Amino acid sequence: MTPAELAARLGDSTLRIVDIRSGNGAKSAYGVAHIAGAQSAPYAQWRGPKDSPGKMPAPAALTTLIQRLGINETTPVVVVYEGKDSTDFGSAARVYWTLKAAGVPALSVLNGGMVAWRASGLPVIAGSAESTVQTPSKFQVHLDQRLIASRDEVAQAVRNGSAALLDARPRAFFAGEARHPAAKAPGTIVGAKNVSHEVWFTQQAALLPPADIRRVAQQSGVQTDQPTISFCNTGHWAATNWFVLSELLGQDNVKLYPESVVDWSNAGLAMDNVPGR
Repeated sequence: MTPAELAARLGDSTLRIVDIRSGNGAKSAYGVAHIAGAQSAPYAQWRGPKDSPGKMPAPAALTTLIQRLGINETTPVVVVYEGKDSTDFGSAARVYWTLKAAGVPALSVLNGGMVAWRASGLPVIAGSAESTVQTPSKFQVHLDQRLIASRDEVAQAVRNGSAALLDARPRAFFAGEARHPAAKAPGTIVGAKNVSHEVWFTQQAALLPPADIRRVAQQSGVQTDQPTISFCNTGHWAATNWFVLSELLGQDNVKLYPESVVDWSNAGLAMDNVPGR
């Protein structure tokens, strides 16, 4: 969704604008300037614990969060992030994926985030999160396992090629030259192909136009006609690749492995590109 498209819908009382920037007090990014009607739900609330940030929140916690935002199965939702770079988009994609996996289908992301909104000269307001409160919904989370890849599913793909494994990390991680601090080993999952999340963006950190997305996918060797599992370190960058393949290219049967390489390597499973091997 473009800034202009969102601006045209600000009078829609059914719309929920979810601002996932960190903090919600008066001095936070949200408190200083946010879109009228937006509710604060910082990204950390959509993630797992510090020792395994890729995990989804427990269903009860996720249910409580979605209910607080006044979201139900038919609510249109726009996810808003800062938009400073391609990595930042991953937070919006991950929240989008989490909501869709939880059973909320009417979703959009503000392309370019607040950076694009401000660049378009559109209005913002100040105030803490308490200034925008919705009536809680009665939504119940029912996870759609068609969107979620487990460690066992990834292991099956390694064994028999049941799905393509797409590593969304920058090449240094794929090549074993860099490692997430929570991962036991550097490298990538055996048999994975590297398509960095960065390739889908303009220099202004907005998503490329659809024709360019298709061109980049073809040039990168992305096969949209086969089951695919997207992963990274903790399911952040991987959410971007999932979003592009599933929501922009229309690929069926693409999943996100939310715990990703941190989970895989810490389980002692086979890795490629491990230095010294």
